[in-house]
Amino acid sequence: MNTAIEIINQSPHALPQYQTPGSSGMDLRAWLQEPLVLKPMERGLVPTGLYMALPPGFEAQIRPRSGMAIKKGITVVNAPGTIDSDYRGEIMIGLVNLSGEVQTIEDGDRVAQMIIARYERAEWFLVEELGATQRGSGGFGHSGMQ
Repeated sequence: MNTAIEIINQSPHALPQYQTPGSSGMDLRAWLQEPLVLKPMERGLVPTGLYMALPPGFEAQIRPRSGMAIKKGITVVNAPGTIDSDYRGEIMIGLVNLSGEVQTIEDGDRVAQMIIARYERAEWFLVEELGATQRGSGGFGHSGMQ
């Protein structure tokens, strides 16, 4: 099932697209007037030139590109980033260089991937106690301990 989304593209780059029929994420490209140089552990904000109007009940998740993360040590700072359906500003990608070397982002580089996802809004129901489960209050790593 496809969801129609209004988008403005002020960059010279193609619209985000799926790279394979089974891809869940679309690549986002940097729109830079000059290369962005990131020193080790430095963060930077990368413009895309894209603006969109997501329908209510949808969000866009901004995630790292695995190849860029493994090969260059560059990842999305707040992965996954969230774009809400009422946001109308430019899609900007916060990147961080986790490598020990200076990394350069060029105009047109694929810097992140965007996944469009449906979500539910929660309504809290205050209770005095919660129903029991097999796991109970077991914390991190609890289910892997045998």
